[in-house]
Amino acid sequence: MMENELNAWLSKIDSCIWGIPLIVLILLVGAILTIQLKGIQFRHLPEAFHFMMWKGKGKGEVSSFGALCTALSATVGTGNIVGVATAITAGGPGALFWMVLAACLGMATKYAEATLAVRYRSIDKDNHVLGGPFYYIERGMKEKFGGSFKWLAALFAVFGCLVGLMGIGTMTQMNSITSGIQNFFDPKKANTVSLFGSNYSWTIVIAAVVITLLAALVIIGGLKRISAVATKIIPTMFAIYIISAVYVICYNGANIGSAFDQIFHGAFSGTAAAGGFAGAVVAEAIRNGIARGIFSNESGLGSSPIAAAAGKVAFPAQQGLVSMLGTFFDTIIICNLTGLCIVSSGAYKVKGLEGFFVTDNAFRKAFFFAPDVGSFLLMICLTLFAFTTILGWNYYGTRCISYLSSGSKKAIIAYNWLYIIALAAGPFLALNFIWTLADIVNGLMAFPNLIALFSLSDVVKKETDRFFDYLKKNPYKKKKQQKICAEE
Repeated sequence: MMENELNAWLSKIDSCIWGIPLIVLILLVGAILTIQLKGIQFRHLPEAFHFMMWKGKGKGEVSSFGALCTALSATVGTGNIVGVATAITAGGPGALFWMVLAACLGMATKYAEATLAVRYRSIDKDNHVLGGPFYYIERGMKEKFGGSFKWLAALFAVFGCLVGLMGIGTMTQMNSITSGIQNFFDPKKANTVSLFGSNYSWTIVIAAVVITLLAALVIIGGLKRISAVATKIIPTMFAIYIISAVYVICYNGANIGSAFDQIFHGAFSGTAAAGGFAGAVVAEAIRNGIARGIFSNESGLGSSPIAAAAGKVAFPAQQGLVSMLGTFFDTIIICNLTGLCIVSSGAYKVKGLEGFFVTDNAFRKAFFFAPDVGSFLLMICLTLFAFTTILGWNYYGTRCISYLSSGSKKAIIAYNWLYIIALAAGPFLALNFIWTLADIVNGLMAFPNLIALFSLSDVVKKETDRFFDYLKKNPYKKKKQQKICAEE
């Protein structure tokens, strides 16, 4: 009874935070930046791909591609598999339309975040980069308006720590990993152990221990080790998932036309899995699509620019172009593929399924000749997605705690231990409770960052003009990448 009351209480808070005001604010900031930057996410997408693999010289701690992979390691996670399924089952196929639309605007937001992160970063005597929203909130806002905005920067950092510990970084990822592993190896819970007053499959316990230990080993190495692991895992897991998802979509090829019709129809007139009158269904589709999309790609939350600030670039806008690809890869490609798998297969209509099991159902149907192969591939992808998110969000959390504690090593060590404890606890908490809690701290984190993005949009415009003016005078060629943006 107490658990139900707690879930109901958290749901009310979640509805207030992720209500119309925040959704409008996120879309409004993205739209303003899109207009002000003249659709930079569409016009300069080719340049973004070019600079993603740029090997020129610049200040920073890791390569521009390494910074992108670190950011992707945190963004490409359970939201791409579990979150998309949750959005569609709750808001109907139309949620996918709003998810993609928000991502298109979110690319401009992600560009602005990364540009400001590099613009206001600093590099200490040990060549460690200090950058992210807390720095452009504190320095950028003071530069423009005068006075101290450190309180707003600290507020962002506090919410960032909470997102890492109680939201995206730990419990949701570990819960999804262990649920996926149990679903494949012990779906009927044949081998259980009693813990905390409940029975759990041994696969959950073993997986929790192994993942926690592996994460701890990488976490100790800091940004460079996280970046090194991410640059190896990210391309591999992208390839495995994209190939598998494309197969599932092709298998349901006869239903693709109907799937798109359901997506567009559901976006504006409403057809939810649970039914309901049209207005309420559309509202639910919008809310779930945007909320889950933001949960997945994190545009506007201010997390990715923490990693972007470390990129070795000479111009802030250069890293901005590369960083906006994070939203492109995460939502427009990966989430879209997941959504099409679910809608074209009709998996979202199966009663009693939620989260991972909806996507798993779509994969098992497509691999009819060997359902376990489809389930295994999805489990591997989910595990890799979630594991890299655990690593990426640990880095974000330590940067937030470092800002709050003025770089205290003891505070960072304490945070890492709390992070590991939260990881270990993830499999033993209720799924609804975890996702609702994650949504709440997610939304709270967005407010300080969006205020800064809106206030400093003119700075983003100036940095963008400065970069492209340079490129006009010094046109780049693929064979002369070393000469591009050699100095500011």
